[in-house]
Amino acid sequence: MKKIHASRLVKSEDLNHHGTLFAGRMAEWFVENCFICGAMETEKPENIVCVKVHGLSFGSPVQKGSIINMKSYIAKVGRTSFTVYGKVTKNNAKDTVSDGFISFVFVDSNGKPIPHSIVLDEAADPEEIEIREKALNL
Repeated sequence: MKKIHASRLVKSEDLNHHGTLFAGRMAEWFVENCFICGAMETEKPENIVCVKVHGLSFGSPVQKGSIINMKSYIAKVGRTSFTVYGKVTKNNAKDTVSDGFISFVFVDSNGKPIPHSIVLDEAADPEEIEIREKALNL
């Protein structure tokens, strides 16, 4: 599957009362990146709605001036739904700052679920195989 990458600079307005990246801001960026992943795959963003954020976890604080790197890809598909896995690292480190899954449904103009065109290809590596197995158990 296509992997969507995005980076963000953490600025003063992104911080919480502890002086680290506000979880709400991270969640906003995370959902946006996962949505873009689905939109790029279906080429119909107007038909995508978010239905569930699964276990978005926060592993370590992110300081002002850090650059966070987000990666997302589709991990599971149903007839009308799909689930995207997202992972966030910082400052080119491999340690995960945040990760989780988000499920979306493909809908018509009346909000009724309709089939999408997404087909999962072969997993690219052992990490992707593991992520797909986790997605099946959500």
